[in-house]
Amino acid sequence: MGHEDRFDDLIASLGGFHRSWLVYLGIELGLFARIRDAGEPGITPDELATATGTNPEAIGAWSWATDAHGLTRFDDGHLTIDHDTAQILLDERRSDFLGGQFVHAVVASMDWGGMAAFFRNGTPILDRPDRYRAAIERLTRQDIAVFFEEVLAALPQLTVELSHGGRVVDVHCGGGRWLIAMARRFPQLELVGVEFEADSVARARATIEAEGLADRIEIRAARATDPGHSGEYDLAYFQYALHQLSDAPRVLAAAWAALRPGGRVIVLDWPLPSGPDEFRTRHGEIIAGVQLDELYQGTALATRDQFLAWFSEAGLPEPSTIDLPSGASVFLAERPA
Repeated sequence: MGHEDRFDDLIASLGGFHRSWLVYLGIELGLFARIRDAGEPGITPDELATATGTNPEAIGAWSWATDAHGLTRFDDGHLTIDHDTAQILLDERRSDFLGGQFVHAVVASMDWGGMAAFFRNGTPILDRPDRYRAAIERLTRQDIAVFFEEVLAALPQLTVELSHGGRVVDVHCGGGRWLIAMARRFPQLELVGVEFEADSVARARATIEAEGLADRIEIRAARATDPGHSGEYDLAYFQYALHQLSDAPRVLAAAWAALRPGGRVIVLDWPLPSGPDEFRTRHGEIIAGVQLDELYQGTALATRDQFLAWFSEAGLPEPSTIDLPSGASVFLAERPA
């Protein structure tokens, strides 16, 4: 790459920082949703500010900025957004939903004031604020879509069995969104969420109550090493969770012990690339940035080989591995019937 091409590449990255904040504000303040709902006629910045309870001057600047970044069109004083952009940023039911990625990236970076110190002394931050865990839930809504669109498509027999009922636990369930989606899709299931972060437990219980599903979903405030009693579940599920837990083999062994004969452990995660070529992709760029944030908080993404090693250390059989179109992977181990 020549000097001018490299300059253009780097300045595009600098613009990407501002674009991420524009997207974050557009999602968090409901700006994109209002523009989408306005349809083809569009909406003026003043109307947008009134509708969202925001500052007109700031919305005016945001309007020109999002047009400059190709996120909206600002013509004849009216803002519009194209269908594809709206879907990618707002539709949480799709596996290509990226709105949560933007929210998580911006919210995570709010804690990066001590990042240089971490690089010098290697001491991670001890805790993240509640806003971070809320942002993780936005991020993992893409994972919920991946589960329904890609995992179930790859495991048709699992879909059949879930349709017949059973008991399922989501370990480190966060705000309980996957459990709610499962309750809607599979009305015969009994569902349990295990979570040790107090704010996430409260948020999950409140959301489940608001959805009218408190009779179907139980949230237990417990450690990931205590998911339930022996032989309680037909499926133990980990969604973007196992790599964040301090003793993954012990957690897997506990989940395995809580399964009935024929029960399954399913881990859905985004493995770290295994080599340079895999890193030198758009997906690799995103994963590398996420890994930096993970290390800063004392956790770490894992390679596929590391996931397999955790299953082995836990005494589980070698799992089946499915690499999904989205870039996520599934690790599946099944108890003998």
